[in-house]
This record gives sequence, C-alpha cells and structure tokens, in this order.
Amino acid sequence: MSDSQTIAGFVHRFAPARGASRRTLLLLHGTGGDEHDLAPLGDALDAQAAQLAPRGAVLEHGMPRFFRRLAEGVFDQEDLTRRTRDLAAFVRAAVATYALDASGIVAVGFSNGANIAASLLFREPGLLAGAALFSPMVPFEPDAGLDLAGTRVLIVAGTSDPIAPLAGAERLAALLGAARADVTFVAQPGGHGIAREGLDAARRWLATR
Repeated sequence: MSDSQTIAGFVHRFAPARGASRRTLLLLHGTGGDEHDLAPLGDALDAQAAQLAPRGAVLEHGMPRFFRRLAEGVFDQEDLTRRTRDLAAFVRAAVATYALDASGIVAVGFSNGANIAASLLFREPGLLAGAALFSPMVPFEPDAGLDLAGTRVLIVAGTSDPIAPLAGAERLAALLGAARADVTFVAQPGGHGIAREGLDAARRWLATR
C-alpha cells in the first residue's frame, strides 16, 4: 500500500518490499517535508526494499518536524526525548503490523530526520540495523558506555553547509565511533542538501550490507 495510514499516532506511508528483500528503509524527512518526501530517495538507494515513512508530529509554523527546537540548531531536549521514544514505539508497532524483519530496519534521514535518527541510535540501541544520515547534527551527547557494535552508520555532510556545519557532523561521527558503530563519513561539496556524491555513496554503502 502507498496511501497514508496511521499507527501509534504517526501518519505514515508504507510500501512493501519487492522481490525477496527483507530490508526496510525508515525514511525520515527534513523540516517541512512529509511521508511522501523521501520516496524518490528510497527508490534510488534500494528499489527492492520496503519503505516506512512517518510524518513528523510537530508543527513549526505549519511545517512538520520530528521534534521541537528553541532556535536554529538549538533543540528542545525534553521534547526530543519524548519524540524519540514515540518514534521507536511507532517503528516497533509497524514491524508487527506489516510483518517486517526487525533486524533489517535502516533509517535514511535528511536534516531534522537525520537528527532524530541519530537520537534513535543513541537512545534505542539495537532498534536500527543501520542509518544513512544526510546533513545531520549532534542531537545530544550520549551517556558513556553506549555500545553500538554491529550498527553501520553513513554520515553525508556538505563542506559548506550553513545549517548543519561540517564540524558538527564530524563530531557526530566521533561519538558514534566511540560507541563502536561502524561509521563511514562522506564530505560532499555544497551546502544543505543531498548531492550526487552523497547519493552515490549511500547507494554503495547500502549495497555492501
């Protein structure tokens, strides 16, 4: 099915896998996007995978987001904690509803979607098999002792991104690496977006898993 549904409070779009693929791409849009926004990206990365695409439940001047912020780059940490738990509950409910392979959930997030995906990695270790984060920031500093061994993470950051600066993405990569995640870092020319270099890198990264 491709029409919007609602599970665990999240309006979302689900598209089943084609063929024998057991991978599900959890597509997490940026500010102002919706559940349909990243469908072309999902198709470009892995046309065989199922797609699970929730719409952010927070509105900022009418634009959907996954959690509130206090200012540009300043996150409402209390809200982020709550929304991360809500999103994790949605993923688990969707796994049961659509009979998905729980070990094959790979988040693909852009900007605000990448940030809540990083928060999922930090707060819900084991929920995601991996994550491709485009233009991410550090959502918060995780507690010591976090163990993400076996979790693969791709970070794609723009060298001249004014919204999510390269240094922040590098810091996120360091935090994930310290937690023993298998991190691949790609710096792509340009600003806040998904360029051809990042798309190609993500396609290769997924293909090697």
